[in-house]
Amino acid sequence: MAGRVILVTGATRGLGRAMVAGMIAAGQTIVGCGRSSEAVDALRKEYGSPHRFDVVDVASDCAVAEWADVVLKAGLVPDLLVNNAAVMNETKPLWEISGREFQQMIDINIAGVANVIRHFVPAMIERQRGVIVNFSSGWGRSTSPDVAPYCATKFAIEGLTMALSQELPQGMAAIPLNPGIIDTDMLRSCWADGASAYPTADEWAEVAVPYLLKLSARDNGRQLAVPV
Repeated sequence: MAGRVILVTGATRGLGRAMVAGMIAAGQTIVGCGRSSEAVDALRKEYGSPHRFDVVDVASDCAVAEWADVVLKAGLVPDLLVNNAAVMNETKPLWEISGREFQQMIDINIAGVANVIRHFVPAMIERQRGVIVNFSSGWGRSTSPDVAPYCATKFAIEGLTMALSQELPQGMAAIPLNPGIIDTDMLRSCWADGASAYPTADEWAEVAVPYLLKLSARDNGRQLAVPV
């Protein structure tokens, strides 16, 4: 399991940042991205070659295309692609969510995932191997009030990923993964102090990283959840 290339979007904070640390400790080579140049610079300083971190807004198809071109030309074809980058809506009824906020969630949570798949997965298909993990949510399989936009995007990820799993060649897998309930900034924006009852991102990663590294072609199309 050591020595594989793992691509992680949203690598600069929360679950993404915790995964980066855990996977590098497990001997993996990480290609990561985030929107904050300051946070990306911090990752570059902490983790040098062969790891690579870039400032990329996954909502921009052009930006992802340029990133993929550079990464793939460097020979860093992902063995495991983790679409983690996502945003949460401000918690309130659907009719109070502005059109701009709703569109931003679609652009990052859905189109961002498709953009990364569009520009990296063909190189994986050419090699006839690799696992694509699209982070879903418990709110991609059930609903709650005041998070309708987030639910909508994660339900979309479930459908997108299941359809993708039917399109891939043998030897590959696409998996919608519910990471579980974790004490992150995103969860605190919904539950405030209630988030502290759940594992931190670093505690979660102690379980999630080995779980992710064990996923394989036999898991194609399975709706999974990290056992936390």
